[in-house]
Amino acid sequence: MNSVIRTTFKYQNLRQLLNPTRKIVTVNNVSHRQFARNLWYMCNSRNEDLISKLKLENPSTLCSCGCGSHAIHTKGERELVEFLTEEILAERKAQKTKNIPTEVDGFKVSLNGSEMTLTKKTDKESVKISFSVNHTVDTEAEGEVNPNADKPDIGELKSKPSFRVDLVRNKTTLSILCSFIEPHEQEEGYNDVFAIDELSIYEGECSENTYAVAGEVLDTYLYDLLMNYLEEKGVTNEFADKIIDISTAYEHASYISLLEGLSKFASGK
Repeated sequence: MNSVIRTTFKYQNLRQLLNPTRKIVTVNNVSHRQFARNLWYMCNSRNEDLISKLKLENPSTLCSCGCGSHAIHTKGERELVEFLTEEILAERKAQKTKNIPTEVDGFKVSLNGSEMTLTKKTDKESVKISFSVNHTVDTEAEGEVNPNADKPDIGELKSKPSFRVDLVRNKTTLSILCSFIEPHEQEEGYNDVFAIDELSIYEGECSENTYAVAGEVLDTYLYDLLMNYLEEKGVTNEFADKIIDISTAYEHASYISLLEGLSKFASGK
């Protein structure tokens, strides 16, 4: 690696060069999304033995990338498939949770594309928590990059989605939109890990004409009572932390699926 690349790495990784909003992560000395986000790792830590396990024993004579396709790939396609082979392997190794739970604290979990829904029903009402994992990932903590370290520790990737809590009684829905609070944003004297962003109540289906009020303009005492009400329904700080865990696991699994789909597309399968 020449001196220019070494100097650049001290300040930015590959993903940041392409998209400044994305960051890298290392947890327990395991690098997450390492290939796509770290120039240093790409140049120094390629594991050829593990990569070869993902390639076919008898690759097509028409394609040198080892994908087995009978199509003649362009140089860009070959390089993309080779890179994705490494990237997918790294992501699988870094994956903490391979199976998404079907139930969390009495809430049944259902998945639909990028969306996750947790539901719990009683005789009087149903509680539904819904969110999307799209665009929810960021590093949990910042850190200084040591370019001389074998595996730079820059922070753990967490998925912290805004989530909607719908409490339904008969045909009436009380809908509360919540989002996670960063530690430095917490108000003094409060330990809430999430905040109320919006409140609405409606009959039947929600529409564009449904009135909604922002959480920040709610009466302070009313806001506190609503937070207590959510806690009674099972939406506690501890439960919110579990939402982060399950959302992080599902986002990571979705990311790996995206890479696999991209690899198949590029290889012509």
